[in-house]
Amino acid sequence: MFNPKYKLTNSIVQMLTAIAESKAVIERAKILPQQELKLRRRALIRMTHSSTAIEGNRLNANQVEALLAQKKIDAPQRDIYEVQNYLKALKYAEKIVKTGQPITEKVLLNIHKLVTDRTLLEEQCGHYRKTRVYVVRQRPGFPDEIVYTGPVANRVPELCKNLLHWIAENERKEINPVIVAGIVHQEIAAIHPFVDGNGRTARALATLMLYKLGYDFRRLFALEDYYNRDRQAYYKAINIGENYEKRRVDFTPWLEYFVKGLKEEIDNVRSAVAAFSGRKINKNIKSQVFLSKDQMEILDLLGQIGKITVKDIAERIKCSKRTAQLHLVKLKKLGMIKQVGKGPASAYVME
Repeated sequence: MFNPKYKLTNSIVQMLTAIAESKAVIERAKILPQQELKLRRRALIRMTHSSTAIEGNRLNANQVEALLAQKKIDAPQRDIYEVQNYLKALKYAEKIVKTGQPITEKVLLNIHKLVTDRTLLEEQCGHYRKTRVYVVRQRPGFPDEIVYTGPVANRVPELCKNLLHWIAENERKEINPVIVAGIVHQEIAAIHPFVDGNGRTARALATLMLYKLGYDFRRLFALEDYYNRDRQAYYKAINIGENYEKRRVDFTPWLEYFVKGLKEEIDNVRSAVAAFSGRKINKNIKSQVFLSKDQMEILDLLGQIGKITVKDIAERIKCSKRTAQLHLVKLKKLGMIKQVGKGPASAYVME
C-alpha cells in the first residue's frame, strides 16, 4: 500500500496556517460577480499557459486567452491542441467537484485523455503505458543522459490504484488538503503512468484535489505560475531520484517547495481580492448582489468567450430564448453587462 513519508516541519506548519487564514479572508471577501469572474478567467489563462509552457509549448498568454475565447490564432497546431486540451481538463476538474464524484482511476485516465487528445496516438490517450519510460536530459553536443527510470509498465496500474486508495482514505486521516495535493503531484510524476503528458496530468490532478477538498480559493489561483517562473527550481524540487524501484522517498523537501509556492500564490490572490473589495461600486449596483445559478453561468460563459447572444445562453443553460432574454435584462439592469449592436446582430459584453 502507498504510505508516503514526510515531516510537518515548523516552516510547513507556519505556511499552512497562513494559507488557511488567507483562505478565510478570500472566502469572506465581498466582490461583485463580474469582478470575481474576471479574476477567475485570469487564473484559468495563467494555469493553462504556465502548465503547457513548462512542457515546451510556445504560445503566449495572449494567445491562450484568444483560444479560451474560441478565436483562431496563427500558431503550430500541436501547441494549439495542448492549450485547448488543458483548458478542457480544468473544466473537467470543475465538473467533478460540482457533481461530487470521487477521485477514481477513471477520473485519472480521463484527465490524461483530455490533456493528450490529438497529440498522442488514440490507443495511448487515457491508457497506462505498456513500455518502460525514461526521463532524459538533452545536452547539445553531448549524448542524451537518462536522469530517471520509471517503474516497469506492469506495476503502473497497481501503483496508481494504491495512490487512489490513499486519496480516498485521506479524509478519515484528516490530512491537510495542501499536503494531499502536493503528495499526489509528486507521486504521479514518480510513477510516470503514461507515455507522455505526465506533468500536465500531475498538475491538473493536484489542482482538482485542492478544489475537491475545499481549498479552491474561489478558483482564483494558478499554482502553475510559480513553477513556470523558475523551471529549474521546480525540476530540482520534484526530484524523484534516479530509479523508482530503488528510491527511498521523503516527501518533505518537495512539500516545503509546494506549500511555499501555494502560499505565495494565495497571498497574491488575497491582495487582488482586497483590491477589488475596496473599490467603489457602481451606484446602480447594490453592494450585495444575489444572482441565480443560471445568471452566474451566463457571466461565466461571457467571461470565457467575451461576447454572447441570446442563442448562446439558451444553448448553455438549456432554456427558451425568452427566458434567456429575461436573464439578460436583469444583468443589464444591474450594470453587469451591456448590449452591443441592434436587432438580430445584438450581443452582450461585460460592462
